[in-house]
Amino acid sequence: MVLYTPGSTTSYDSSPIESGKLRYHFLGGGPEVGNVGCILEDDTGTRIQIDYGFVPKKPPIFPEEGPFVSDVILTHSHIDHVGLAPWVVASHGSKLHCTELTADILEMVWRDTYKVSSIEKQPLPWDKRDLEEALDHIIIHPFNEWTDVGSWKWRFLPAGHIPGAAMVEIQIGDRNLLWSGDFDTRTSPCVEGAKPKKSDILFIETTYAGKEQPDRATEVQRLLDRIVEVVERGGTCLIPAFANGRSQDVLRYIWDSDLDLEVHFDGMGKRMLNFYLDNPNYIRDPDTFRDIKRWARLVSSKSDRKKALEGDVIVTTSGMLDGGPAHWYLNRLRNDQRNAILLTGYQASGSGGRQLLTESRLKIFGKTVDINLEVDQFSLSNHAGHSQLVDFAMDVAASDVVLFHGEQTEKQEILKEEIEKQGSKVHQPENCKSYIL
Repeated sequence: MVLYTPGSTTSYDSSPIESGKLRYHFLGGGPEVGNVGCILEDDTGTRIQIDYGFVPKKPPIFPEEGPFVSDVILTHSHIDHVGLAPWVVASHGSKLHCTELTADILEMVWRDTYKVSSIEKQPLPWDKRDLEEALDHIIIHPFNEWTDVGSWKWRFLPAGHIPGAAMVEIQIGDRNLLWSGDFDTRTSPCVEGAKPKKSDILFIETTYAGKEQPDRATEVQRLLDRIVEVVERGGTCLIPAFANGRSQDVLRYIWDSDLDLEVHFDGMGKRMLNFYLDNPNYIRDPDTFRDIKRWARLVSSKSDRKKALEGDVIVTTSGMLDGGPAHWYLNRLRNDQRNAILLTGYQASGSGGRQLLTESRLKIFGKTVDINLEVDQFSLSNHAGHSQLVDFAMDVAASDVVLFHGEQTEKQEILKEEIEKQGSKVHQPENCKSYIL
């Protein structure tokens, strides 16, 4: 992995490809979670790229610069998959292919990314002009509709994970390739789970290789029980949640519980919910989410935020406590030990949430302060767990399986061994190297 700089030399192998073979090359996201970008090319000269994101750390971690591509397929709208798409458009004039809901969300994601980079003085390799150009290069595709690119044809299939997320099925000569993207086979409040598709080649994300997801109903009940406990002692629950998918899931869990709670909803998740409702074909039960929007107390002013401090539950960004309205609330809730913080997802190394868990401290508005509140963590991830990964690979029954989007640890080795028992050849690629299938 290299720190990205515009014009950096790519390690991509541009030598001729043997007839009937496929070359793939991870610019990032091979032996790591996020930072995804991958080039696929065959002997006919057809070349595409899938995703181009980065890890928004301080400083950011960028993937390698890739070769020229005319077409980039974006699987979903998370920053670690789309954050560098404006650069590839500005540099190559590439077309960006995605689902309609992903397209609607991209502008907000990119503008927020640019704003945060400016505030944190962490420069991006693209600017506002590139962003505007990228918006003009988006091509929308529904699920299950075949599209030609070079000598190949491809289509999107539902991936679960978040609304609008897609797997990519590609016909390459006489072989069929399935790219999982970030996926989950379990149904969530927002989306149905992904369904396997028989293929010759499978690229499968391995975020949770070697780790089982807890039973969702049990985990949700644990969250609800904790909310009741805090509210009954007179406290307020602050629930930091990822804007795109997780915050809407949490609202639905509370709604379905029929608990008599005053729930306030703040941050970017409000806009995401509007995007979902504007694209009802991409979410489960849109009528219920319309009811939830009317039920939740949407925060839109300073006075609304002050009222939220007296409520039962506050659902807001950011999910890893790296900023957003969550800091404003926490700065005011932290001195009353009746209150509690309920984390709903993974807290990455270097994040505010990880600092809170390990040190009971957090940097808020430039000052590190003690947080003397109870903190609970709940696993509500919408990534496939180990058993789901194994079962999915078994049902796809590919002769070649490429593991990506996961660290190459002993846990991934366990996944590799279990898939190999099914008769597949398993590959564990490094970044910045070209491979042939």
